[in-house]
Amino acid sequence: MAAIPNDKLYSSAKLPSTSTGAERPSTLCKLTGHTIALAAKFVSGFTVRWRGAEPSTRQRVYFANHTSHLDAVVLWSCLPKDLRQLTRPVAAQDYWGSSTFRRFLAQSFNAILIDRKQIKVHQSPVEVMLREIGDLYSLIVFPEGSRAQTGEMGEFKSGLYYLAKKRPDLELIPVYMDNLNRILPRGEVVPVPLLSSITIGNPIFLEPGEPKVEFLDRAARSVKILKER
Repeated sequence: MAAIPNDKLYSSAKLPSTSTGAERPSTLCKLTGHTIALAAKFVSGFTVRWRGAEPSTRQRVYFANHTSHLDAVVLWSCLPKDLRQLTRPVAAQDYWGSSTFRRFLAQSFNAILIDRKQIKVHQSPVEVMLREIGDLYSLIVFPEGSRAQTGEMGEFKSGLYYLAKKRPDLELIPVYMDNLNRILPRGEVVPVPLLSSITIGNPIFLEPGEPKVEFLDRAARSVKILKER
């Protein structure tokens, strides 16, 4: 199936006024977010292939393999402009919150920063995500939790399962991101411009009574299969 330009699939929609836990981005943040999207396109040279799902304003969880600190920014940037306003990447607090500049950048692409080192019983990452998206925003998540060091996708953590269980109405959209690890390898701070590709697959859902392990295995396979498409 040939790649289809986003503007042929998506009808522009204005940002709804429904309130959620997220603050409205300032004008400066919006301008910075637009600049980030252009820079991400330049650095990664990404091409986007929609293989089943199409751009939509319905609430979704885009879940992808994780190899680079750029993953959240690039995946967010590859969405049509109006969808970016309705989509919040989940990113690591220890990286994106480590300096005033990085925190500002994270705010510019409306990220939800999760502290992976201070998990609280009554403030789990899943509860934070659900509170922040309300009934408006979609999510970008990386179920492996941390970046793969070998290039091979690791096991999925349980967060995706609990998101699906608590919000069965959310479409779960698998995404495979190729070559991002070479653009910003582990330990490097300056990205090297290279070509990458992003393949977005068919939505999946948690089946009634499906065990956690089986669901997570199926979700991981739905991402891996996109590597061959």
